[in-house]
Amino acid sequence: MPKVIVYIAMSLDGYIADENGGVNWLHGDGSDIKNIGSFLEFIETVDTVILGSTTYDQIVNELSPKEWAYKGKQTYVLTNKEYNSREEIIFTNQNIGMLIDNIKKKNNKNIWICGGANIISQFHNENLIDEYWITIIPIILGNGLRLFNAKNIAVNLKLLATRSYNGIVDLKYKKQ
Repeated sequence: MPKVIVYIAMSLDGYIADENGGVNWLHGDGSDIKNIGSFLEFIETVDTVILGSTTYDQIVNELSPKEWAYKGKQTYVLTNKEYNSREEIIFTNQNIGMLIDNIKKKNNKNIWICGGANIISQFHNENLIDEYWITIIPIILGNGLRLFNAKNIAVNLKLLATRSYNGIVDLKYKKQ
């Protein structure tokens, strides 16, 4: 059965973007620049990506404007905005529980909740996330967009694995 996984990077003080929504600080300390980390390994385990419209807009306008960053993966963009869906990218305002049920019925690989924080909070608060893969970047931002907020429900986790490279630490947890 496919798992629903959050895979995201955050600063040591819990931010996923700076106060302007920027992510140009997402890099290690330079001590091991040849080690690319866990992303390529992770992305091979998923066939579906779910994200919000703000994250979608940032990807297509800033991070990867020339080609879709998750080519070959079915993508669902959760939004109330009007967009034109295409084969690999579906824009929807479907109930997230129903969406996950429908995806699990037809897919074999895992489902990646890519972001942003609002989307992750919705899945978290509906208890739909099976695993949390959190990458800690060696920076303290001081403020910005928090991954978790005071409105998030408490969830007990079990540590599955840790990995460090280039000053970065990956933490992999599963819901207990």
